[in-house]
Amino acid sequence: MATVRKDITTRAHPDDVWDAVRDIGALHTRLVPGFVIDTRLEPGARLVSFANGQRVREPIVTLDTIGRRLVWSAEGIATHYNAAVQVLPEGEGTRIVWIADFLPDDIAERIDAAMEAGAQAMQAALEAQAMPGA
Repeated sequence: MATVRKDITTRAHPDDVWDAVRDIGALHTRLVPGFVIDTRLEPGARLVSFANGQRVREPIVTLDTIGRRLVWSAEGIATHYNAAVQVLPEGEGTRIVWIADFLPDDIAERIDAAMEAGAQAMQAALEAQAMPGA
């Protein structure tokens, strides 16, 4: 099974970052605007529309408020896909750890590229929210 990991740091406060992450229906407005263009909720899942035109159904596996960790799967992009985002305090800001495990292994380059774009969008959105007056 392949794994891709992204570590994202931001000056944003962990409470604010977790608030954006746990708002599972607002990917396109709060967490990764531009990378995701629409998010629709349905019972137990979200339907995500990406800027590249791809649409994915993401069942929500765990929303752990105490551990500040969100886990989801995705249908239609792999034979198996499971991802997690965890929000951790770090210094004066926050570290976000985003890990995806998936099969088949040969889609790793595509998943890595998508997650890199998502990580850049996430960092930009969180940094903008951390700015005074934002």
